[in-house]
Amino acid sequence: YSGFPHLSGRHCMRILHKQQHLPPLEGARLEPHPFRGAGVPPDERDGAPLVPVARPERGSAAQGTAAPHREAPSGKDVGTEAFELRQLGEEDFEEFEALLRYAFQVSTSEMARIGWSDMEMKQSKMPIFEASHVMGWFYKGHLASQIVIYPMEVNIQGEICKMGGITGVATYPEYTGRGLIHSLIGKSLEYMRSQQQIVSYLCPYSIPLYRKHGWEIVSDKMTFAIKDTQLPKRHPVDGQIERVDIECEDLHRVYKYFALQEHGALIRGKLEWEEYWRWDSDDVMAAVYYSADGKPLGYVIYYIENEVFSIKEMVYLNQEAKYGIWNYISAHFSMITKVEGANYTGEPIAFQFEDSEIDESIQPYAMARIVDVQRFIEQYSFQFEDPKLTLELEVSDIMAPWNNGIFHVSWRDGRTFCEKVSTWSTGHRLSLDIKTLTTMLMGYKRPTYLYNNDRIDMDYHLLKTLETLIPPDKPYFSDYF
Repeated sequence: YSGFPHLSGRHCMRILHKQQHLPPLEGARLEPHPFRGAGVPPDERDGAPLVPVARPERGSAAQGTAAPHREAPSGKDVGTEAFELRQLGEEDFEEFEALLRYAFQVSTSEMARIGWSDMEMKQSKMPIFEASHVMGWFYKGHLASQIVIYPMEVNIQGEICKMGGITGVATYPEYTGRGLIHSLIGKSLEYMRSQQQIVSYLCPYSIPLYRKHGWEIVSDKMTFAIKDTQLPKRHPVDGQIERVDIECEDLHRVYKYFALQEHGALIRGKLEWEEYWRWDSDDVMAAVYYSADGKPLGYVIYYIENEVFSIKEMVYLNQEAKYGIWNYISAHFSMITKVEGANYTGEPIAFQFEDSEIDESIQPYAMARIVDVQRFIEQYSFQFEDPKLTLELEVSDIMAPWNNGIFHVSWRDGRTFCEKVSTWSTGHRLSLDIKTLTTMLMGYKRPTYLYNNDRIDMDYHLLKTLETLIPPDKPYFSDYF
């Protein structure tokens, strides 16, 4: 529900890669998939969220007559005692859908213009609504504000962890300024903790708003544009690439194996893939690269329009597949003037090209926050274990009181132990807030960088230990919800 991407063009393109030659794994795919729409901008008065606006890269939201909404009684001060907080059920779906459509300014006439009926739109949202935990504030029995927690799984340093995706956050304008979203975020953290969702992701509309609630930036989006004359020369490969149907199972297999290897990646299941294709038009195409013995090792999803080859997603599991896919793209030389796409690896791609003077830009993308410090650290894959080493983390978290305090971290018998204690003991001490702890353990910012920017309070000599403990991999996250 990210501003209904079908109304704003195809601007979310991504590049995925993995430099490893391993055969795709078999097995059931994990479910489910998130909503496409998350955070909201702050209210100018007190930081309470307003109705969300479209992300800049998604284009302008459709204008027109929005779905009807209910106004607060005029001439009266609506006090918090008139509000009720509860979980939404199937009987609330109509009001849930109306608030989202109001928030994203999607009119019935606009839906008809692109070939969708009201019934089709509602049917497309129902599976996601049913799979989510949706909470809302109701005023006199009618929905005023809501938040959606979608149960997902992500790869955190090789461990598949439960993750709560925060999305569908919206408040009718007449109810802003009352702290409704602030309280919903607090309740959502309690719920995620009860479900052992140790980390939460979101795609923000307002970075300051979510930083205030404990989320921090953990990934970047790098867009690029390559002229036709800058495309790489053909590189000999043993396999071949084939155009396939977008529902091809080999495409799913390649991504699944990629996600099981790549730190930060979302584990996509059946519902994720259904939502992934929902807003794409019929001219989207896919091509899969196969090795000489027929193993699928990579794919590219793309469309060609106005002499531009636009990459929606590229995945490759080894260098052979990478070369094969770029050979295929370069073979369109006579049809195109440039190639466009986005890169979520955290590293620019210009160095990979003989002519590196390509256009690249960078912007923050996903945010994350640790929901449960103790469980997160106990599941985290540190780079080494030293029974003689102990760390003591003093964490501050204004939204999750169970994360406030001192955590004693130690290693023995191949396991990490994290215990909340009341006082300092003899371990190496460091103090930081939940945002800083999240971005550090997720690998987006290194301990030395955070120390030099006054985000960590500790002795300087401890930096070398932290740099060695924490894996160097930056998180990869290309999905949008």
